[in-house]
Amino acid sequence: MTRRQLIAGNWKLHNALADSVALARAVVEGTRGTTAEVAVAPVFTALTTVRDALAGSHVALSAQDVYWESKGAFTGQVSAPLLKDVGCSYCIVGHSERRQFFGESDETVRRKLRALLAAGIRPIFCVGESLEQREQGATVGVVLGQVAAGLAGIPTESLAELVIAYEPVWAIGTGKTATPADAQAVHAALRAQLVHDRGAEFGAAVRLLYGGSVKADNAAQLLAQTDIDGALVGGASLVTEQFVAIVAAAR
Repeated sequence: MTRRQLIAGNWKLHNALADSVALARAVVEGTRGTTAEVAVAPVFTALTTVRDALAGSHVALSAQDVYWESKGAFTGQVSAPLLKDVGCSYCIVGHSERRQFFGESDETVRRKLRALLAAGIRPIFCVGESLEQREQGATVGVVLGQVAAGLAGIPTESLAELVIAYEPVWAIGTGKTATPADAQAVHAALRAQLVHDRGAEFGAAVRLLYGGSVKADNAAQLLAQTDIDGALVGGASLVTEQFVAIVAAAR
């Protein structure tokens, strides 16, 4: 099965409105004609502005997080229906920074996934092991456990638009990257488990991204791996030339 690669830029807590617009427009211009799908995830305050900058283009809009309730007395939160209303096609959930700094758990990730799927937004569901877990040889067990916990109780027919991003925690923002072979091994194990749990058709169709210090100089080797269907890009997505080069490396 041919899976269209997705290159998503997670801008994290960077860029005010003017810089967000400039970067969005540069990404649109620099990635015209790509065979890959492209998405960018600005801060909440820039979503509407970036949406307008992307209007009519091939680049999709993503949010960086979501709350699982649709409305109510939840000060400071943003719901899936509001993200849909502002034009988001994707939303990142379960990123290690959310888990590490903001108490994200497998249970809250599952609630967020349900909310996004109900709103018609494609989740980019992040999983990954810490350095300590990696050194203990627990990588595959941790990753498969996070996926199983996050998807527990969600019917397979509801998951057609799901994207999973494997991001080893020790590689995020550190400059360290899993070797292409190591990344492929985790992706292959993840796909095999999805086939086992959810069936061959689903396991073959779901897109698995790699994240963790993806840059222009390592993207081609990573994206060439059989079970790596794109990249969730952090720091390099803030530099137009870097991000455009990563998109160009997609197969």
